[in-house]
Amino acid sequence: MNTLKGVGIALVTPFNEDLSVDFESLSNLIEYNIENGTNYLVVLGTTAEAATLSTEEKKLVVEHVIKINNGRLPLVLGIGGNDTLDVKKQIENTDLTAFTAILSVSPYYNKPSQEGLYQHYKMLASTGKNIILYNVPSRTGQNMESQTTLRLAADFSNLIMIKEAAPNILQYFDILRKKPANFQLVSGDDEFTLPVTLAGGNGVISVIAQGYPKEFSTMVQLAFEKKVDEAYKIHNQLVDITRMIFEEGNPGGIKTVLAEKGLIKNYLRLPLIPASEKLQDRIKHEMKRISSH
Repeated sequence: MNTLKGVGIALVTPFNEDLSVDFESLSNLIEYNIENGTNYLVVLGTTAEAATLSTEEKKLVVEHVIKINNGRLPLVLGIGGNDTLDVKKQIENTDLTAFTAILSVSPYYNKPSQEGLYQHYKMLASTGKNIILYNVPSRTGQNMESQTTLRLAADFSNLIMIKEAAPNILQYFDILRKKPANFQLVSGDDEFTLPVTLAGGNGVISVIAQGYPKEFSTMVQLAFEKKVDEAYKIHNQLVDITRMIFEEGNPGGIKTVLAEKGLIKNYLRLPLIPASEKLQDRIKHEMKRISSH
């Protein structure tokens, strides 16, 4: 599924001061990313604070993104959860005409076994839709091991890719080394993007890249061309800001960056709160350093 190659961004949901969805800022953010080389957009992921959006708001956000994007970039839709049957129903009952694939996080909180994870994705695969597996142990409480991912990749051709965000980079390399040719891996950890892409990965689904789309997509393109030194120059330039935006959780950090760039307003819905003033000051200082280079 190489339309999903390069840099995908996990779009934030901008809010107004009254915490209603700020559709105007969402339009700005989409245009900014399309103009600056982002390859595809991921809608209603974790970064979108999707857990705090009502069903109606989700529907409106999806419709808005489809309208503004207007067929320019491929779109991926986040549909995940820890009730397998419910996730399957949501996938079946959603109009996916505008979407290249579904991004579905492995079940969180109820901590299934490896066999349970396999059966969960097997059931989602039965919908016949293109699905991207998403392994993010820091959020789900459970790591999907490389053997489970490889087994799923071998058994179901519509499980097309994994967004891998295990803290252990060796797990990425194990999957890349043993995966079927038609199955892709993208980094789910912004800082691992470059080494993972150089090792044969398909790029990244990124948070920081929506603030620095030109830099990030250039870096990944250089990695595909195996221009290692030039790619690492950009990577090294962005490492500090990438670490900073996750210090107090996501998307507090990236919303600081986007607000500073004038793309959105800096509001989050509880239980998430904006980055502390101290962190915001450090992020702004780092942004100045990056722009002065």
